[in-house]
Amino acid sequence: MTYQSPTPLAGRGDAERVAFHRTELAPILSLYGRMVAAGEWRDYGISSLRDVAVFSIFRRTAEHPLYRIEKRPRLRGRQGQYAVIGMDGRILKRGGDLRTVLRVLERKMIRAVE
Repeated sequence: MTYQSPTPLAGRGDAERVAFHRTELAPILSLYGRMVAAGEWRDYGISSLRDVAVFSIFRRTAEHPLYRIEKRPRLRGRQGQYAVIGMDGRILKRGGDLRTVLRVLERKMIRAVE
């Protein structure tokens, strides 16, 4: 008798996918929670792809994301593996430290609350 995985995608290269670790999601979700409380953001989505993990932030569910927080491990040695990208595709901040990169969105929160 052979073991069959309970998930249909197991064994199909999931180990090759990039994903956010729990320690990376904590500061992202903390910022997200503060922005939801301020009434700025309403929904999010997480994608784990082969080369990139993406945390998308939406004002409304049916819209394009306001911001995308991307993790690209291949850029770790060059520009930094984390990036915040705006709705228009512009890179707002890039670097190797996630908390530093997220500060660009915290500044927007300060403006939204004032």
